[in-house]
Formats: sequence, structure tokens, C-alpha cells
Amino acid sequence: MAEKIIRTEYSEVMQKSYIDYSMSVITARALPDVRDGLKPVQRRVLYAMDQLGLNYDKPHRKSARIVGDTMGKYHPHGDSSIYETLVVLSQDFKKGMALVDGHGNFGSIEGDGAAAMRYTEAKLKKFTQDVYLADLDKNVVDFVPNFDETEKEPEVLPVRVPNILVNGADGIAVGMTTNIPPHNLSEVVDAVCAYMDNEDITTDELMQLCPGPDFPTGGIVINKSELGAIYETGTGKIKLRGKVVFEPAKNRSEKDKLVITEIPYTMIGANIGKFISDVVSLIETKKTTDIVDISNESSKEGIRIVLELKKNADVKNLENLLYKKTKLEDTFGVNMLAIVDGRPETLGIKDIIKHHINFQYELATRKYTTLLEKEKANREIKEGLIRACDIIDLIIEILRGSANLKMAKDCLVNGNVEGIKFKSEQSKKQAAGLDFTEKQAGAILEMRLYKLIGLEILNLQKEYDECVKKIEKYEKILGSRKEMAKVIKSDLLNIKKEYGVARRTVIED
Repeated sequence: MAEKIIRTEYSEVMQKSYIDYSMSVITARALPDVRDGLKPVQRRVLYAMDQLGLNYDKPHRKSARIVGDTMGKYHPHGDSSIYETLVVLSQDFKKGMALVDGHGNFGSIEGDGAAAMRYTEAKLKKFTQDVYLADLDKNVVDFVPNFDETEKEPEVLPVRVPNILVNGADGIAVGMTTNIPPHNLSEVVDAVCAYMDNEDITTDELMQLCPGPDFPTGGIVINKSELGAIYETGTGKIKLRGKVVFEPAKNRSEKDKLVITEIPYTMIGANIGKFISDVVSLIETKKTTDIVDISNESSKEGIRIVLELKKNADVKNLENLLYKKTKLEDTFGVNMLAIVDGRPETLGIKDIIKHHINFQYELATRKYTTLLEKEKANREIKEGLIRACDIIDLIIEILRGSANLKMAKDCLVNGNVEGIKFKSEQSKKQAAGLDFTEKQAGAILEMRLYKLIGLEILNLQKEYDECVKKIEKYEKILGSRKEMAKVIKSDLLNIKKEYGVARRTVIED
């Protein structure tokens, strides 16, 4: 083969290659899509689990099987990143609403890693099935070829709540990062409904319904007055504190205690150990003499870090020292960056909700168009069967007199009576006037004889009436944005009613 040498400036090649690489990382790896709030790897894990049939009411399946399917079919990158995604999707201390039901050791809030994927098992949660994966069969989203064009995968999942707010997101791309805190599902739904009622609503009015982040670890947000600007621009710093409770001694043998029952979200993982070692160094360097002992009594029930105090300790002063010198008070850097129409954009809360609602209208339009077409086809067949029941004797005569199926069908559709033997001229004349559609003729020829029982014919009429009602309903929804908004809101309120949880994080100044 002849060599092909391209003469070019080396720096230009490097520049072009690096820009291509960084765009790929930004759009196809590290940042969530504003529509479903998921990064590609998360979307692919959930879709692979859906394809494996790992429904909430079925048994758990080995994580290795889920990772293998995701990697082999949709995500041709390392298995460790896929398994890590699966683990994080199941951790309720990291996600506002966990999407995967993990079985086995899926890590802990103190930073312990999950067991190897050959030991753990997982399946989808009911919430995920109802809110993230429902209606995939109704042509609501586009499917695109996978990396080797042997499978199809959804471009985006038909998520019905603003997942980017509910579960937050974090990711490091090239030259940009995203860091979105989780929020309370019920509050986010209320904000979306308010925006649907009034598109000119201000960020401040939205924040009366959704006042700020709601971290799964609880804690206290202490800069309430700055949140308005953060949610308007999509960037800023949230100041977070853990929750400290004073427990006086119950008897003489006991000591007074300061108990940390909630930690800042940023303290998850190794930072809990770091906090304890920071407190120990405060004691060793004599910065405080009020602490006698420190122990970590955290369990599945929740966080409980106990500081035993000496008699007459200055509790308020000690609390302030802990906030100042340890990770018990920390900042969460907000940067609400997401992919909008294939490009990264920094969004305020109002923009996120606006994009979400546009997506919901698109999903609803496609869903009800698909359902309408299905019901119209159904109506056509039912009309044909009802009409056939009225002239069943003639149809039986045509079938008995025809030489083959093609001849009988031709007669039903076009009234062609050539070659068919009839008992009388009147029947022949009647048959010549038939004009069933292709679908109707097919259904008539496949109809079983028991369908001619009186009750079955009544049933057929009843099904036809129901079908007509559904068509009216779908046409009404598709014909008016107001009606569609009603349906979307009603869906959202049902989700809130079934899955909503109380707020965990306190917001104050």
C-alpha cells in the first residue's frame, strides 16, 4: 500500500485532536443531559437493567452480569467505572432518591468501598421503573445505534421529574466541572407545577416552594440569604454545617456529651475519619481541654459521633471551635452545568425547570400520538368485526365457495365475486357490494367461531365504545396545550404523593 504522508504544523494536529477529545469528554462522558439529568454511563446502566428485566418485584441479579451487559452492549469503557456508577446509584446517602436496589455490601457513608461485583446483586427500584423507564415502548424518545451498531439505545430516558435537581450531579470534564446539589422531590414537583401555571414566575417565587438543597445526610445550610443569587446564576457557594446535640449526663457516673447526629454532605467518606483525627489533634495541641473522649457510634440507624465533655465545659465555645477548625462546617461549591442541545450551559433553577417542562411536553405529545394511532387501528378492526357479525351468513357462504384464502379476501375487500360459488344470486349481489379494509378483512378471516356467541358480540360492542372514548380523550389532550399540562401535572402530583419524603436539611441564616 502506498504511504500517505500529510505535511502539516504539529501544533495544529495536537490542537485539533485535543479539542475533539475534550468535546467528547464534555458531551459524552462527564456532564449530565438537562432533559433526564443523567450522564451517559448512568443512562446505560439503567437501560441495561431494564432490558435484563430486573424489575423491582423480581429477584436481584449479580452486579457482574449488569456490568457485563452494559459494557458489551452500550458502554465500551472500563468495568470499574460502570460498577462504580451502579454502586453510587444505590447509595441513599449520596442520592436524593436512590435508583437501584442493592443487595450486599454497597459501601458505607464512612467511605468503605463496595464488595467486588461478583459478590453483590442489584435490581431496579419501583421509583426508577415508574418515573425513569415507563413508556419506553411508546416511541417517546429517539433510539440511536450503540458503539458498534449492533444494538439500539435511548438517546435520553423519559424521566418525568427534573432528576438533575432531585439527585444532583457531579462530574469533571476538560476545562469545566459540574456540581449540582440534590433537592427534595416534593418541593421540586411543587416548583415545576408553579412554573407550568405561570411561566413568568421569578426565581424568588420558585424558591418559596423549593427553598434550597436537601441533602440526604441532613445538616444545616447557614447562608440562606445568598441562595437566591446562587439559584439565579447557577454558581456560588453553599455553607453547610453538621447538627450537634448536647446530651446532659443522666447520673453521676456519666459525663455530659456533645453528639454529632448529622454531618455536612461534603463530609461523606474518608472525611469522617479526617474529622475525628482533627478533633484528636485539637485535644493534643491543647486548643481545647473540654473534650475527655471521642467515639464513633454510627450504625445503620445513622450518624452518631460522641464527644464526652469534662465537667462545666463551655459547650457553645466548643461548638464554635469545631465549626471553625474542622470539617463540621464546610462549603459546597455549586456549578449547575449541564448539556443543553448538545452544548454545555450553566443554568439557574428557572432554566432547568423550563427545559424539563419542554421535554415533558415533547414526551407527552409523542406518547399520546402513539396511543392514538394504536386506538384508531383498533377501532377500524372492531368496526369491521361488528359489521361482519351482522352479515355472518354471507361471509360463511363466501368462505365455503372460495377456492383459496386470496379469493375470499379479494371478495371481502373489493367485492370481487369471480370464481366463488354462491347459493343464490341475491348472495352474489350482496357480496359484490362488500368493501372491508385490508386490516378488517384480515381480522374477519382470523376470527374464531365462538366470537359469535351473544355475550361475545355484546363484549365486542363494549370494547368498541371504550376504544371510541379513548380516541376522544387522546385527541383532546393532543389538541390543547392546556389539557396536556393537566395530564403532566396530574402525573407529577401522583409521583409526589407516592414517593415524596420529608425535608432533611434545615435552611437558615
